[in-house]
Amino acid sequence: MNSFHGSGSLRQEEADCGDGRCTWARFSSWLECVCVVTFDLELGQALELVFPQDVKLTEKEKTSICYLSFPDSYSGCIGDTQFSFRFRQSVGRRASRFREDVYNRDAPPTLQTEVSHFFGYVYFRQVKDVSVKRGYFQKVSYLFTPDYTCSHLINHVMSVFQSLVLVSKLPYTHLFHSLLQIVAPEFFEKLEPCLEAVCNGIDQWPSPAPGLTLNLPVMGMVLQVRIPSKTDKPGGSPVRQTAQENLLPAPTVLPTLHELDLFRCFQSVLIHLQMFWELMLLGEPVVVMAPSPTVSSETVLALVSSISPLKFCCDFRPYFTVHDSEFREYTTRTQAPPNVVLGVTNPFFIKTFQNWPHVVRLGEVKMAGDLPKQVKVKKLSKLKTLDTKPGIFTAFKTFLHKDKILLKRLLKGIQRKRPSEVQSAILRRHLLELTQSFIIPLERYMASLMPLQRSVTAWKTPPQIRPFSQDDFMSTLDHTGPQLTSVLKGDWMGLYRKFFRSPNFDGWYRHRHKEMTQKLESLHLEVICDADLMSWTKDKSEVEIVDLILKLREKLIKARRQQLQVKDGVLDKLDAFIKSIISSLPGGLQTVLSTQCTLNT
Repeated sequence: MNSFHGSGSLRQEEADCGDGRCTWARFSSWLECVCVVTFDLELGQALELVFPQDVKLTEKEKTSICYLSFPDSYSGCIGDTQFSFRFRQSVGRRASRFREDVYNRDAPPTLQTEVSHFFGYVYFRQVKDVSVKRGYFQKVSYLFTPDYTCSHLINHVMSVFQSLVLVSKLPYTHLFHSLLQIVAPEFFEKLEPCLEAVCNGIDQWPSPAPGLTLNLPVMGMVLQVRIPSKTDKPGGSPVRQTAQENLLPAPTVLPTLHELDLFRCFQSVLIHLQMFWELMLLGEPVVVMAPSPTVSSETVLALVSSISPLKFCCDFRPYFTVHDSEFREYTTRTQAPPNVVLGVTNPFFIKTFQNWPHVVRLGEVKMAGDLPKQVKVKKLSKLKTLDTKPGIFTAFKTFLHKDKILLKRLLKGIQRKRPSEVQSAILRRHLLELTQSFIIPLERYMASLMPLQRSVTAWKTPPQIRPFSQDDFMSTLDHTGPQLTSVLKGDWMGLYRKFFRSPNFDGWYRHRHKEMTQKLESLHLEVICDADLMSWTKDKSEVEIVDLILKLREKLIKARRQQLQVKDGVLDKLDAFIKSIISSLPGGLQTVLSTQCTLNT
């Protein structure tokens, strides 16, 4: 059960923007909203506040935020806890004020905004409250799900819990959790006025623009971040201090917007890293059962990021509960499990997901000598409801062999007490090189399907990209395959064959095909502008000239709408040509075409 209590005194969005800039326009380029979720003895999880006030969340979205903002069992979370979740956006909701198409054009695929989902970044606080009487025990017992024991319940009524949640379409995990670490402690003391000041401050931030280093002031501090661009070299150097502005106080430089501590996330499953990379590459259904929402969400996000710079095109839920609107969809036994990675903490899921092909059960990290105790691979039949021992329950056989050199290097790093961030950098570099070795042959083959530039002429429509042939691609692997850049041995061809049946291949192919199509359109526009079209019109009828104008105008509108990357001046030159040729036509026809041009602009 949840409730919506309104949202304080924050200023409303003005109906008439006047100067062309709506209130909260910059805020909405970073966040959809900020929510405060509390536990109410009468109502359960309640949406206490929502900023900005004009944000129209649907009832389904409110319910999702309410239930996903609290741990499944609060008793083990005394103090402060941070985690992330992801939930489905309601169909037909109002579009964002942020120009996502412009941002996505220049952002790496892994950092583009979500099309149909929101991320929630949570700072949860549970503190003892001696003012709450145990006499409420019977009154609130019906509010809790079956996995809560009586001892949990007593802890609940003796505590106060509240979550501050940042809702965004941007996968900026590190930035938003860093922001919460600054804002949340102050908010829990000063409440709404503090949050109002923070939201007004975020509304002054410059919009995220790929390739730029930005200074983001918040509560007397300045966070400096660099927004990655798709033109960046993968695995490049982190953000550096810049001298563009003399800011006081000195900026706190965040080395990354989104990257996690991979070594911490994977330390108990290091020897199975190759298997996890293949499972993510192939989009296999995976359930991660973890002891807390923090471990759950970080592990799922680390798994999804392991195939970067390839975009993970399947669904994933860093933290998933029985109250999720997709619970029935994902737990039905009448069909095969969907391509989704779920992170859960509720023991109820042990029985629910017994039919899933890959279940990872994590415990608290324990040391076995110098190496964190490694989770063992077990048969699916060994997954028992009452057994809570860690294990990886799967029948999956990897296509490639493990990288023993990497494991020895990481083990030596543990023995020498190498910092976790250095261990993570080693892991990230290994996974990046592994993914690049796999994807470079695909990129090379895809580039061979592009028509030659000399085949693009002003007098014909752009040539078509040749179709992707799996057989033709496989025939190229002997000479241009991953063995050229990777030392790993194994069945690379079998891995490619299975990859072709995954949503990740479909997503990659659609993205590359779209980029190549837009490149052809850009080349075609440049060739048109270099052609002597005025001479072509001299011996043509009015019908042919009007047809040319309409086609050129359509291409111009499409190029501007899609923000096609063309040489400087090309679009202005084409616009000038269209106007020039219209002016050469009879007066009546000029008026009609000029009016249509104005309406389409």
